[in-house]
Amino acid sequence: MKFIHIADVHWGMNPDSDRPWSRERAQAIRDSFAEVVRQAKLRDADCLFIAGDLFHRQPLLRDLKEVNYLFSTIPGVRVVIIAGNHDRIRSNSALMSFTWCPNVTVLMSEDLSSVYFKDLNLEVHGFSYHTAEINEARLNGIKAPDDGRIHVLLAHGGDASHLPLDKGCLARTGFSYVALGHIHKPELAPDFSYAYPGSLEPLDKTETGAHGMVVGEIQPASGQVISLEFVPVARTQYIPLVVHVTPATTNGELCDRITDAVKERGMEHIYRFRIRGMRDPDITFDLEPLERRLQIVEAVDESEPQYDFCQLFAEHPSDMIGFYIQAFQKEDPSPVEKKALYYGIDALLRTTDERS
Repeated sequence: MKFIHIADVHWGMNPDSDRPWSRERAQAIRDSFAEVVRQAKLRDADCLFIAGDLFHRQPLLRDLKEVNYLFSTIPGVRVVIIAGNHDRIRSNSALMSFTWCPNVTVLMSEDLSSVYFKDLNLEVHGFSYHTAEINEARLNGIKAPDDGRIHVLLAHGGDASHLPLDKGCLARTGFSYVALGHIHKPELAPDFSYAYPGSLEPLDKTETGAHGMVVGEIQPASGQVISLEFVPVARTQYIPLVVHVTPATTNGELCDRITDAVKERGMEHIYRFRIRGMRDPDITFDLEPLERRLQIVEAVDESEPQYDFCQLFAEHPSDMIGFYIQAFQKEDPSPVEKKALYYGIDALLRTTDERS
């Protein structure tokens, strides 16, 4: 029995909403979901499990129709869905009256329920969110029925406010596989007893690394997962990079180095840069033109001006600059004290320049 497991699609979300590429990111979510559906057909999957947060918020009727159309293109694949905390079931939700195509089952109850597929001897269990949080560890002590069927559990959670769970106990529940959602980083259990596929697309700058789906197979006779792998689907990654500078580094050189780093790793990715090292005190790094031209979501200048404090003190022995340097003269200053010294001297020197 072959399956694909995804979660945290967040259809309808606009990642990086304040950035020029936000609309492209929203489309990427839809495109990647369509690719998962296509892969389900290409890989001859029996089931597609969606472990919560298919939608970023309460889906509109048009969203349901778009997603349902995609499901209608894989009539031979059983699609089983639970709602997560973002797309939780509400009394006025369009989900309540929507008619899905025949191969789709939504386990809408807030209590554990299931659907049985006789031809696969497979029973899929799960429950949906009806509230923003579930604080109880509802999976503690849960056991799969001992009835000769293959049992799979869908669940959405893993932190203190969203279905806290002990992943180490999942192998002892009797389920062949536990398909989890909510945590946006992929994680596969070494014994194949559970997996988090992570978010289908990276949704913000903290979600680094590859994103995609989990593909697995359960041996019908034993009910054991015999293969499980993470398969990247998303084209774009958030990539954090550190660029080191010296007092010889100019703004133009830094821009060239960052541009080369982006081209080397791929223009389709989104970047976070940290600038570290010592810089010429007369240099101010300005990356705004790069941020407009490249997909740079964050550029933090952590470099420090390389002042000659001995010379500065000699030039300003009895004014505010000299007193400030004296106040921070220590054998082993802390990083915070170092920054206070650099920033303070920088501000005082700028003030002096403006007055002269």
